[in-house]
Amino acid sequence: MEGNLTKGPILKTLTKLAVPIMASSFLGTLYNITDMAWIGLLGSKAVAGVGVGGMFTWFSQGLASMSRMGGQVQVAQCIGRGDKEEAHKYAQTAVQLATLMGLLFAAVMLLFLHPLVGFFQLQDPEALQAALSYTKIACGLIVFSFLTLTLTGIYTAQGDSKTPFIANFIGLVTNMILDPLLILGLGPVNKFGVNGAAIATVSAQAIVMTILILEIIRQKKQNVLKGIKLFTKIPFKYLSGICKIGIPTAIQGMVYCGISMVLTRMVSGFGAEAVAVQRVGGQIESVSWNTADGFGTALNAFIGQNYGAGKMDRVKKGYKASLCSVGIWGIFITIIFVFQPKAIAEIFFHEPKAIMIAIGYLTIIGVSEAFMAVELMTVGALSGLGKTHLCSVISILFTSARIPLAIILGGALLGLEGIWWAFSVTSIVKGIIFVCTFCWITRGKGTVKMMKLNKE
Repeated sequence: MEGNLTKGPILKTLTKLAVPIMASSFLGTLYNITDMAWIGLLGSKAVAGVGVGGMFTWFSQGLASMSRMGGQVQVAQCIGRGDKEEAHKYAQTAVQLATLMGLLFAAVMLLFLHPLVGFFQLQDPEALQAALSYTKIACGLIVFSFLTLTLTGIYTAQGDSKTPFIANFIGLVTNMILDPLLILGLGPVNKFGVNGAAIATVSAQAIVMTILILEIIRQKKQNVLKGIKLFTKIPFKYLSGICKIGIPTAIQGMVYCGISMVLTRMVSGFGAEAVAVQRVGGQIESVSWNTADGFGTALNAFIGQNYGAGKMDRVKKGYKASLCSVGIWGIFITIIFVFQPKAIAEIFFHEPKAIMIAIGYLTIIGVSEAFMAVELMTVGALSGLGKTHLCSVISILFTSARIPLAIILGGALLGLEGIWWAFSVTSIVKGIIFVCTFCWITRGKGTVKMMKLNKE
């Protein structure tokens, strides 16, 4: 079902596309928060173990973004140019690539499970076992997540964000029902603990993927995903086109996660409670960044189509409208985190030490929420212009700075809170730099030159 984003009122068009995507992103946040809330009843050691396992699923999302971002941008630009046949071929290649990468990632994780989990040096046997169990299930069936992300991106490129939202909503309901049943064991269902959380999440992802596939078959209107062939040779032309856009994004996501893994290892020196807080705090924080990323995804498709059609005036106006909307949301999250950290922490933690650490985390991270939201939205905008390389360079450079900054601030100066400040300060800097970069890229004559270079 194709949606033309190159015509009509800009704010109305963008909002119509963005709202379902942001809602889908929020549902993704609820997936994780629901898991953490139930797992929290098992204790901070179980949360720490799942947190470590979650690092690997997060790492996989970086790899999955290669097919998602590459496919979404190429399909959107083809549709903007009116070339539906090329859009279909890019969509098919993206789905094939997602399937292949998902299966390969699962194989590597299962083969090297123990040494990979061992990197985090979890000292507590219970936390270590939880990490191994969760990772085996969640990463072993990660192909469902790879395909869901890529299909969602291609739906969005066509201007259809409603279908992925409905699919994700059904997946969330499934996850919310399965979590207490499988984690704690209710009625005739046995207690599976952290394994139950992994099974619930994977099951929900499989259901979302199935719904997206069935909708392709059901839709009467033309969808570039219709008639794709999974087991055919991947044409080099389309593979290289997707990789050109997607590889920088994938590298950025995986490096970002790799940096977080190093920092998590540093955090583990402060105990299982600190690791649990980092994991849960990140999920709480995703209320902000998932929403911003969702708006960025909408803006990506909007800019991709309008850039393909040569309508740079709509590109600039769409970005300004998005900047205001996402900035306001980020400020709202900052206020909540900074002034109500205890109320939030007590939802997920029941041990005094963990609650105190969580309060410090939320207060410090809260300072940077608006900047982080603007950063993620702007990455989506720049990617829609095909500037994924530039996004990767900026993001990797300043995210990497967290490690030496955490060593300095987390040493003799501030301890654990110094690591939290390393997160916050770099997010503020990145937010400012990304906005300045977009304004510089799209300024006057430079815009015309950029469009000519991209078409060559």
